[in-house]
Formats: sequence, structure tokens, C-alpha cells
Amino acid sequence: MKVTYVVPRYGVEVIGGAELGVRMLAEQLVLAGVEVEVCTTCAVDSDTWADSYPPGAEQVNGVLVRRFRSTSGRDPRFDELSARVLPDAAGASEIVEREWIERQGPVCPAALDAAGSSRAQVVIFSPYLFWPSVTGILRFGRRALLHPATHEEAPIHLPIFRRVFGSVGALAFYTEAEQRLTEQLFPAVSALPQTVIGLGVVEGAGLPAGARAAIRVGERPYLLCLGRVDAGKGTVVLRQFFAAYKQRHPGPLALVYVGPVVDPLPPHPDVIVTGAVDESVKWGALRGASVVVSPSTSESFSLALLEGWTAGRPALVNAACHATAGHVRASGGGLCFDSYAAFEVSLERLLADAALRSAMGSAGRDYVARRYSWPRLAERYCSFLTGLRVEGANVGVDHHGDQLGE
Repeated sequence: MKVTYVVPRYGVEVIGGAELGVRMLAEQLVLAGVEVEVCTTCAVDSDTWADSYPPGAEQVNGVLVRRFRSTSGRDPRFDELSARVLPDAAGASEIVEREWIERQGPVCPAALDAAGSSRAQVVIFSPYLFWPSVTGILRFGRRALLHPATHEEAPIHLPIFRRVFGSVGALAFYTEAEQRLTEQLFPAVSALPQTVIGLGVVEGAGLPAGARAAIRVGERPYLLCLGRVDAGKGTVVLRQFFAAYKQRHPGPLALVYVGPVVDPLPPHPDVIVTGAVDESVKWGALRGASVVVSPSTSESFSLALLEGWTAGRPALVNAACHATAGHVRASGGGLCFDSYAAFEVSLERLLADAALRSAMGSAGRDYVARRYSWPRLAERYCSFLTGLRVEGANVGVDHHGDQLGE
């Protein structure tokens, strides 16, 4: 069996997001004996889609990656267009929404042409949002499988996505919450072949003592926010909530952000921003944290949350996020907040009770071990893909329908 993925960027330098999920799945398929290729751009930075890798083919952890130059990246006028279009996304005209997709980028027809010439039984697109998925799915139709990474955000309400989701042959989700949201938004997809896969967690080495030195927190207790420092991921709101908390509860508690910085935060004496760190520092920082905080409302899975539980740490998550709040409810591994008041009360409860922190961390760890171990997930994923191929369920049709920018 051969599988081709189409994603807007791919590589070990791409940290987090749906593209990391695709890389993890692709590498697991290779280990299971599946022939896998990826057709993608030369980009690393999703803010510009500028070329960073050279075009051409290379092996990345056993996966054949074929990179192509984009004809255009993120248009400088994109943010201005978004400000006009997204407040009433559902009312956008076809001309305007197509302009929005193309200005967002990355526009890379060569990657779609390469996928079209592939011998793959299934062409898998992810995430739903960008030009390669929108254009590719409308081109390949039922031959396409979509890992949408659906979450509640303004663009999902653009009318074009009703056509995109309705055109695919099958869907694979990261969580049940993502599946429910997708079916609420696009009821027609309930008739399509679909599965909930998730992602596996592989625990890494790393000691708290070494990490404390690397992240410059000393012996202070600290909250850890793992992932991109990005306003869209709730990191600015978390900084505001934490600053208010420290005004009301002075003491040694620190907040540590570990991950690439997209939106720099205003300085605060108790806030530490490390930038990206290596895996051993990350895992040591997780093990040393009092609480792992996920402030984002826009996660479709949240590998960082599950890594925190794997390290035995309790979680505090944004109740507005379907995926992370769903994980918390299913696991008993943490608490949710929907306002500053709830944040303060929940944090006080966790910090005051070491036994509660330990119990929630253990519950989260058990949840991950029970549901998100790679061998089991990879076997289910392979079976789903093979079933699509064997049964001919909506794959193998090279449908050249409506396309953008061609």
C-alpha cells in the first residue's frame, strides 16, 4: 500500500501543529511497512510561507519528502482582508473567500501535481485551512482523506469549507470532540467513512534539576505552558491572568513558557520565556512543573497536554477548547477555567493540595497509557487506511473538479 500526504510544510524543524501530527503518523506508517511520501512546500514559517528548504526530494526518518517552491506565500494584505471578511465569515461571497484562501497561501500547484501523479491509493490532506488542502480536495474529490484538525474559529464558517468537507472520501480525527464539532458544522460528513485516531506519546528523558538550570527558574515552583508563544494560542491571556494572580497572591510562583516565540510577551518579573528547547530540557521542565497550563481555545488534540500527563503533572486548561476540556473530562487529570475568577480558584486549589496534584497527574498518565500508545494507534490507523483501499470506499477516483488558482 502507498499513501501520499499533502501538507503546507513538513520537517523536523516544524514544531507543533497539525503538520507535526502528520509527521508522527507518517513515520508510524513507515514502521508498519507502508510506503509513504509527502508532497509539500519549501516553507517552515507559517506566517510567511517563505522558502527555507531547497526544493527536491529527501528522506526524513524513513519518509520520502518531496518539496516544491510555492508560487506565492502569505500575501502582505492578508491580515487586512481577514479583518474585513472573518467577522461575517458565513456571509462571504465566493469571490471573496477564494481571494482569502489564495492570499493566506501557500499556493503550490506543483505539490498537487506531484500528488496527482502518485501511485498512492489514498491522498491525505491536513489541516483543512490552507490552500493545498482546499484546492487539492476539490481537485481529488473522493480519493482524498482529510485530517482536518477542526476547531472552533472564524474561518471554518466560510462557505467554501462546506464544499471541501463534503468532497472528501474519508475523515480521520484526533479526538471525539473534533469529530462532534465537525459533524455539527457539516452534518453531511456523518455519512462518510471516518475514524478517531489521536496521536501517540513517547516519553522522553530529562531530569527536573537540569531543566531548572536551563530554563532559569532556579528552585521556584512554576507553572509550565508548552508550545508556541502565540496570541492565537491564548498565551497573552494566560500572561494577563497570571499577572493578576500574582498581584493578589504574592510569592515565589513563576510562569514558564517553553516553545518558539511568535508574539513576544511584555516583561514580568515572574514570567520566563525560554524559546524552543531540546527534548531533554522539555521533559525535565514538564516533570518539574507544579501544573501544566493549556490556555488555547483552538486545539484539535494538544500533544503538549498529553505530554504533561505522561510526566505525571496535573493540567489546567481553557474550558472553551473542545479538545483539551474533553481530555480533562475523560481523564480526571485536571481542571478547566472559563474566566479569571475560575483560573484563580482552580489554580489555588491545585497549588494548595499536593495530594490532588499527584492524583490528577496519575489519572492523566493512566489516560494517555490507555488511549494513546503508538503501537495500538498505528495498527488502527493502518487498518482504517487499508479498509478504504480494499473496499474501494470513496478512493481511487481522480476527480478534477473545482480548483482554486488554476
